[in-house]
Amino acid sequence: MSEPRPIEFFVEDEAHRHLLVPLVKRVAGEAGVRVSTRVRNARGGHAAAIGAFKQYQMLVAKGVVGPSAPSLLVVAIDANCSSFAKTAEKIRREKHETLPQKLVTACPDPHIERWYLADPQSFRTVVGTQPVLGPKKCTRGRYKQILSRAIVDAGHPSTLGGVEFGSDLANAMDLFRAGKNDSSLKAFVRDLRHALRQKFWVGHNA
Repeated sequence: MSEPRPIEFFVEDEAHRHLLVPLVKRVAGEAGVRVSTRVRNARGGHAAAIGAFKQYQMLVAKGVVGPSAPSLLVVAIDANCSSFAKTAEKIRREKHETLPQKLVTACPDPHIERWYLADPQSFRTVVGTQPVLGPKKCTRGRYKQILSRAIVDAGHPSTLGGVEFGSDLANAMDLFRAGKNDSSLKAFVRDLRHALRQKFWVGHNA
């Protein structure tokens, strides 16, 4: 059996970590790819995620990371009312072209909490209530409030605001249906699947 393929994450907060790590594991599993995951940054917002990504690349370039350097890097920051395409390009501009690692960007538009809510049917199965998203709006905190309220309405204690359900939601979500509801999530899953299908993974046999 081949060695698990390592994936490194650079995300802006715990809401990203709780959903994206299990979601990547799920998509990899469905593609028949064994992976190991490590979160390099999960707090401090945009600047911290991008800063950790840049610093990590410098370490790789200097050979500090060594032969266990990952084949795939996942960098996630919210679009924050910019388009997910523009936000993804902002991340890609920070990648050193001389480094062979593949990059997959995750840019929830406008915020990660909308991805938690992207498939209301599976959300109801997992949490016990079905939120109403309405038209997409970029009001700050809107989807965080909807997520938190849905957790309380279902009778759960308001502890982490809903991110504690990230793993269950990632595994229960109908990705086709969620992608129809959120184009930024659809783009992430599409790009991730494409990267996982590539035959060449740095330092590992396909």
